[in-house]
Amino acid sequence: MTEESSLEKKRYDRLEDLDIGATIAKKLRELGFNTVESLAMATTKELEEAGLSRKKGQELIRQARSCMPLPFIRGDELVKMRETVRRLTTGSSMLDKLLGGGIESQSITEFYGEYGSGKSQICHQLCVNAQLPPEQGGLGGAALYIDTENTFRTERIFQMAENVGIDPKEAVKNIIFAEAYTSDHQMFLLENADKVIKENNIRLIIVDSLTSHFRSEYLGREMLAERQQKLNKHLHMLIRLARAFNAVAVVTNQVMAKPDVFFGNGIHPVGGHIVAHTSHTRVFLRKSARGPVRIARLVSSPHLAEGEAIFMVSEQGIQNVSNEENTL
Repeated sequence: MTEESSLEKKRYDRLEDLDIGATIAKKLRELGFNTVESLAMATTKELEEAGLSRKKGQELIRQARSCMPLPFIRGDELVKMRETVRRLTTGSSMLDKLLGGGIESQSITEFYGEYGSGKSQICHQLCVNAQLPPEQGGLGGAALYIDTENTFRTERIFQMAENVGIDPKEAVKNIIFAEAYTSDHQMFLLENADKVIKENNIRLIIVDSLTSHFRSEYLGREMLAERQQKLNKHLHMLIRLARAFNAVAVVTNQVMAKPDVFFGNGIHPVGGHIVAHTSHTRVFLRKSARGPVRIARLVSSPHLAEGEAIFMVSEQGIQNVSNEENTL
């Protein structure tokens, strides 16, 4: 990094360092743009709500983006950028292998399945594992957990933390929790999360579950377009945050049955093409006949082949399947 670029990044540490006054900075924060990183990912239309003209909005975004890498790079430079992607262990080496070494940062990983398939259990485990040092498969940081179904339990964190050698009291301190009561509240929490992420060294962002409120509030075909538009905006905000802070982003999703499907899998994730296109890695979870054993199927990924892996949800957390359970 050159001395000039270093000084430029230092100059834009806060919104007030940009070419704006205190009043505009306050309005931007009210809209959820608390950091320069979040402003760099904004659109001019979003900034119009702060009273900025299109031209002024473009200038502010340009200044904020000057702290970030150039948009056009050579393939060999992209290889170096990809080296900054970090991977978070799930707790099961078999599941990690399916995911190419763990859940990667700067992208969205979606786990979907029926009730009891292990979605929230994985989320709890990831909150603990994120606090592990990188040499142990962790991220050396904290977790942000947005709960829409009232499934988060600190008691489960205690059990999992003890199993990996982390002080349970310290483990829960490093999880920033928020319960979303409506879909608008869910969106509001994420839109205003950038400051929390920056101040608490957040390296994992979880939304459990993504579609619960949207599914219950937007009923009927006449509301489908509005629901999908809001889901699209919500997911794009999530990927912005994941890329800006090199964080792992994980969402869980509910499923629906299609009674007209007579052959093959009649279970499909909620959210349609919007969620399918925005989630970079999609994993379908299902129960097996062997009690705590779960089956994970990698449905789609930008670079990984489809496949399946088995893992176990035990009292200690997400683990490899033991020898006596290793039969589907």
